[in-house]
Amino acid sequence: MSWGARDLTVRFGKTIALDRVSLALDPGVVHTVVGGDGSGKTTLLKVIAGVGLDHDGELRLPGPGRTGYVPPAGGVFGDLSVDENMEFVANAYRLRGWQTRAAELLDHSSIARFGDRLAGRLSGGQRRKLAGSMALLPAPDLLVLDEVTTGVDPVSRLDLWRLIAGAAAAGAAVLVATSYLDEAERAGKVLLLHDGATLAAGTPEEVRAAMKGSVSDRAEPEEPELAWRRGRRWRQWDPGGAPSGRPTLEDIAIVAELQTGGGGR
Repeated sequence: MSWGARDLTVRFGKTIALDRVSLALDPGVVHTVVGGDGSGKTTLLKVIAGVGLDHDGELRLPGPGRTGYVPPAGGVFGDLSVDENMEFVANAYRLRGWQTRAAELLDHSSIARFGDRLAGRLSGGQRRKLAGSMALLPAPDLLVLDEVTTGVDPVSRLDLWRLIAGAAAAGAAVLVATSYLDEAERAGKVLLLHDGATLAAGTPEEVRAAMKGSVSDRAEPEEPELAWRRGRRWRQWDPGGAPSGRPTLEDIAIVAELQTGGGGR
């Protein structure tokens, strides 16, 4: 069964945090949400995780206890050891025979050897991997991860993506908010958000095919308002150009923002 939302709208006073956002979360598929600060990523994930924000629109979510959620910060108990954190989750969900699964998750996260260490004394990447392992312990139908790889070292990012891929392979629908567009390229489906609204959605190839015009590499921009830097060179969007090459998701996201009037970079 597919989970997700249709025409989801969230308001904080007069501010519209999400504006009629729709997404379908298919079992066995990794879905990524990409957007800058204030785009609505965290608000969307909170609603999908069932945190309880007031909203309009339709939601299709698993039953109680069938969603795993890692918030953008935290998700672990710093004054408990790694093993005690896993035991806390097992007791909260009334799991039986959980020890073998817990050991496997910690081993896949490369933190099994730190079982006796207080979570508060782990590195940032290790804490995020522990949080992911805790969310996966009950084998949820839906796994929601908010910026779980942000600010962690490259090795920890790889470990976290092994967990993410493993959850999808086991049949969970996985929703990941990320600031890294290279991670979005790995996903089965992508949702680009800007100011609470959908810029583009679909598989990476569908999003790429829907981009209007073309993007080219330049030493200097001919139209600065349609250009942005990449390293020492520039990328420039030609709205009337024939599609050519293979634009990155970064190109596509910037072009989509330019189409909303975001200007050059």
